[in-house]
Amino acid sequence: MTALIDEHPRLGVEPVLRELHIPPSTYYRWRRAGTEPCGRRRQDAELTDRIRQVHQDSGGIYGSPRVHAVLRREGVHVGRKRVERLMRQAGLAGISPRRGKGFTRRDPDADLAPDLVQRDFTAPAPNRLWVTDLTMISTREGPLWLSAIRDAFSRRVVAWETFAHADADLVLSSLEYALASREVAPGELVHHADHGTQYTSIKLTTRLVRAGIQASMGSVGDSFDNALAENLWILVKTECIRGRTFATRAQANLALFEYIDGFYNPRRIQKRLGYLSPIEFEEKHYADQAAPKPVNLKPRQPALTS
Repeated sequence: MTALIDEHPRLGVEPVLRELHIPPSTYYRWRRAGTEPCGRRRQDAELTDRIRQVHQDSGGIYGSPRVHAVLRREGVHVGRKRVERLMRQAGLAGISPRRGKGFTRRDPDADLAPDLVQRDFTAPAPNRLWVTDLTMISTREGPLWLSAIRDAFSRRVVAWETFAHADADLVLSSLEYALASREVAPGELVHHADHGTQYTSIKLTTRLVRAGIQASMGSVGDSFDNALAENLWILVKTECIRGRTFATRAQANLALFEYIDGFYNPRRIQKRLGYLSPIEFEEKHYADQAAPKPVNLKPRQPALTS
């Protein structure tokens, strides 16, 4: 209606409204709605700007559940359905993970450690269960092999190393870095890997024994037996590597540093962690451990005397 009157200004507003039996108050309310958006629309516009910023800060990774969680953490009271609608209208979406290719090579003559995990990737505290694995990242310079160790309690990547070759020295280097950066009590930690030759090597198994760490191994060809480590590769390949071409290993290494140390460990919130990042989850655990326990001040009942 407003467009029709704007196209034919010579007809005049009042005559047109009379002919169409539209009250002038209704027409002018329509006009104001077009030039002065209602409060709900203004809120949607402001909220969409904030949603776009959260989505951008995540590198375009977060979908509506995590965007909603970030907004709630910031004190923005908004429903998840509304966040979904605004993201859909703004053309924003998270990244869907894809399962990668396995690279396990088994030594048939190696002595294998027992499976102490049995697919139960939970731990009561940090440094009780570490899972580890290898994956390959392609560059124009050649393959870059990534070894990482992940804590099952907080899902934090406690150590990672890269090298041009997937050998025992690479996995040993990542283990040494993890031991140097974490406080590990002898006899309390389980180190879980697959049957790859790097993990059955004399170098690694000897170092585990010296550190008082129990070795554990899942089966070959079954990603569920090392699912927590496989899940990390899915995240890295989806959120850091997908769609990127690296000219050199150094470029790929920098991208991994920015993702793991700059985003994943300190900032990437996870539903299983109560929408906290791995570092936040560990900090909360240690803060809870250090908090004084409540004292029972209830007075004792006097003993009954005969």
